[in-house]
Amino acid sequence: MGSIDPGQLGGWFDAYGPRLALYARQWLDAALAEDVVQEVFIRLMAQAEPPANIQGWLFRSVRNGSISQLRRQIRRKHYTRVLATDRRNWFESQPGDLLDARNAQQALLDLPVEQREIVILRIWGQMTLREIAEIVEKPVSTVHHSYQSALQSLRTKMKAVPGQI
Repeated sequence: MGSIDPGQLGGWFDAYGPRLALYARQWLDAALAEDVVQEVFIRLMAQAEPPANIQGWLFRSVRNGSISQLRRQIRRKHYTRVLATDRRNWFESQPGDLLDARNAQQALLDLPVEQREIVILRIWGQMTLREIAEIVEKPVSTVHHSYQSALQSLRTKMKAVPGQI
C-alpha cells in the first residue's frame, strides 16, 4: 500500500490549483471556489494511491464539489427565505399556560433566521448542538453561541411583555 508523495502533491497543486479555481468559479464566488479546490486536494492527500488520470480526477472532483456547494447555497437561500416569511402558528395557547402563545411566536419570529433555525432544531427537533452544527454546516461553538444568544433575546422579549416570564 503506497502513499502520495507530498512533493508530488505540491507539484499538482501548483500546476492545477489556479486552473481548478477558475473552473470552479463558473458556479461559485472566488472564495468558495478556492475552498472547493482545497477540499479536493485534502481528499486527494488522504488517498493511498494517486488516480491514474490525475488531471481528469481533479477537474471531475472540483466540478462535483462546486455543484454540490452551489446546491447547498441554493437550498440554504430558499430555506432562509421560507423561514423569514413563514408565519404559521407554532404555539397554541392553552388555559393555564405561563406565557402567551402569540407573544412567544412573535418573539421567535423576531429572531434572526439563523438563530431561529437553531432554536427550532434544538427545542422542537430535540437535536444536539453537534447534530445541528452538521445540518447548518457551522462549527459547534458557533451553533452554541447562536443558541445562547437566541435564548437571551427570547428571555428579554418575553420579560418585556406584561404578565410574561
